Amino acid sequence: MSFTALHRALGMTPGPITDELLDAAVAAGVAEATDLDWKSELPPARGISQTDFPKDVAAMANSGGGMIVYGVHEKQKAAAKRVDVGEFEEAHERALRSAAITAISPPVFDLRVHRLKSAGNRAVVVEVPSSVDGPHLIYRHEYFGAPVRNDSDTVWMKERQIEAMYRARFDERRHATEALDALVDEAAAGRDADRRAWLIAAAHPRIPRLAGRLSRDEARVVLERTAELALVYAGRGGIHPLESVDRSNPRPGLRRWIAVNTATSEHAAWKESWVTIHHDGSVTLAAAVGGHRSRDGYFEGWQVESSAIECAIADLMALVRTTAGATGSAEYEVRVRIDWNGKDPLSILTVDTFGFPFHDVSTPLRRYTPVETTVNAGEPDLDYYWHVHDLAQDCVNQGGISNLLQIRPPEPDDQV
Repeated sequence: MSFTALHRALGMTPGPITDELLDAAVAAGVAEATDLDWKSELPPARGISQTDFPKDVAAMANSGGGMIVYGVHEKQKAAAKRVDVGEFEEAHERALRSAAITAISPPVFDLRVHRLKSAGNRAVVVEVPSSVDGPHLIYRHEYFGAPVRNDSDTVWMKERQIEAMYRARFDERRHATEALDALVDEAAAGRDADRRAWLIAAAHPRIPRLAGRLSRDEARVVLERTAELALVYAGRGGIHPLESVDRSNPRPGLRRWIAVNTATSEHAAWKESWVTIHHDGSVTLAAAVGGHRSRDGYFEGWQVESSAIECAIADLMALVRTTAGATGSAEYEVRVRIDWNGKDPLSILTVDTFGFPFHDVSTPLRRYTPVETTVNAGEPDLDYYWHVHDLAQDCVNQGGISNLLQIRPPEPDDQV
């Protein structure tokens, strides 16, 4: 469900993009606008980077997002009639997405392409997301420019406009960093990091959701789907933080839902965990990873099993993926750190060939450097799976551990 320029022009509530919606827009003679562009023909898949498609996409992205509709003839900027764009193959769609990435700098990700298959009136709708990475530039040989929408026209930005957009991008980065700082510090508050190590992680959408709130039922669904997806990434056999929180009854907090710790008994307190889902799409995870139960008792607070880190990363990234789907977010800034304030250096443990804890390859850490990454939560399954894998590997590599135990390298046929 989305609220597009067509829904707005027709006075409709958010909904899917359908043939009926497009027919209604044409019948009403909806005019082109800053976020709506009518096109009668699709650009050819071959040589698409040399067509106007990159310029049109960049202009929309630089103007706050919008939609390009292929299959509508316009007259004096208003929709006049539908025309057939012909067969639209999967390879053609891939060419559109590829051009938005390779022919525009910085790339425009997360295009949404809709096929409308009305007989004799086939159409293609390309939704261009709002972007905080502007200005998006188009390069032609040794020249470049920054296109932008001016109502129904596409024009080129002047120097001052480009300067202002760069300033806005840098300000957004600074604000995003501050928001991530606040999320991580809040998740870490009150943890007994002087007694055992804690993994603290947060993810903040680069374009936060400003309107709407998740209901308790929606938050519950997100948590349950997260637990299922995390097992796809890291499998069973490790300690998943999501298994130690109340997923069925999230509690309200300040503009968020909180999945509170359920590992409260004397024998389960070693795997204490907390999770939050914020209405703006942000998420946090705090999990005790030091002092876990071992074969003959408990590890020391400064000893952290690499598998515990992997499971926490799997849970975090699954939470980002499912929350993004529920809130409409896309790109996320992610930060992971391990807090330990004891006198002994932090040690990340792996296992030997017999499955026993092994620390001879560990690098003692007086301070764990936070690991940061940017992910697109809406990217294809396999690509996102690789982000999960690589983030976990970065987190354990810091402690001298080379190989992951729980998260295997994804295969092309993995379905997640």
